[in-house]
Amino acid sequence: LMRFVSRSVHAGFVNALAILIFSAQVPQMVGVSWQAYAMIAGGLAIIYLVPRISSTIPSPLICIVVLTAIAMWFPMPLKTVGDLGRLPDSLPSFGLPDVPLSWDTLRIVAPYALAMAAVGLLESMMTANVVDELTETRSSKARECTGLGLANIAAGAFGGIAGCGMIGQTVGNVRYGGTGRLSTMVAGVFLLVVMVPLRPWVAQVPVAALVAIMIMVSISTFSWGSLRDLVRHPKVSSVVMLATVVVTVATHDLSLGVGVGVLLSGVFFAWKVTRMMDVAVEYDAASDTRIYSVTGQVFFASADIFADRFDLREEAKHVRIDLTGAHLWDVTAVGVLDDVVAKLRRHGAVVEVVGLNQASAVLVDRHAPLMRDLAA
Repeated sequence: LMRFVSRSVHAGFVNALAILIFSAQVPQMVGVSWQAYAMIAGGLAIIYLVPRISSTIPSPLICIVVLTAIAMWFPMPLKTVGDLGRLPDSLPSFGLPDVPLSWDTLRIVAPYALAMAAVGLLESMMTANVVDELTETRSSKARECTGLGLANIAAGAFGGIAGCGMIGQTVGNVRYGGTGRLSTMVAGVFLLVVMVPLRPWVAQVPVAALVAIMIMVSISTFSWGSLRDLVRHPKVSSVVMLATVVVTVATHDLSLGVGVGVLLSGVFFAWKVTRMMDVAVEYDAASDTRIYSVTGQVFFASADIFADRFDLREEAKHVRIDLTGAHLWDVTAVGVLDDVVAKLRRHGAVVEVVGLNQASAVLVDRHAPLMRDLAA
């Protein structure tokens, strides 16, 4: 899957994700008291300044503890986690989904499940690539996908929702020294312990502290270097990146944005390859032979250009089409070559096709049997 995702699509994906994360915090920053803005600013200051002194304890954790203590000791008009909804008071119990097992249920669930699976796999693979670059190691993508699927199945059986690897949180984890599997397990266990026994304390955490952390996550997730690369990189790469960002942010659909980016990358690649194809024309007066030397890739996108290079009303007695430097990729290419040969022969030319490589010859043999006697 990742082999079809270019760096431009990757940059657009993470940038759009960062924008969506930040935009999700905006409602919590509109119509609030000045104390809330002060707490957010203070939280950001703690997050970015504490690591300059010591990185023993993650600064986001310090931010939550300090801001919660301030909010509890100095009552002020602040929204807390407890105001957002009821926190769980017990551990989740095992239970299969109580839904009718029918085609109608599958028809309703399948589109959302496939979209979430695509986004989850894509983001997890991108996260794994980022970690590989930071740690200079090579992870097993297949094992990552298998573990992700099994974990989501187990989470659903306990009433949880689907999840995946998150770039922002993972980068923060690596930067604070969590480079092994133990850090992931500890994070999950710690969250489980905190949410149930320490529920009254968690309910007192000000939303401003979480907003500050998520702003930090969005800032660290955004690929700031991609803004500089807009000028340095080829225009088509910049267009792909911007299109991925715009579509994702406009639709709030990460899979759609990546799909558009991958599609544009494919179109631009085909356009570039098309421009690399060339047909050189020579004439051998001694044998009255017109020689067409084809170089490059001949496929559906370059087939028309290929055909236009031939003078179908050729006056030379012999025509040689040299495909030594070319490759026929699909049925469209073979069909166009067949049409060119047929039209040249119709005007009285003796046509010879030479230089076909093995793969191209197989295509010709299967889809243009009338040319078998011409190919050499």
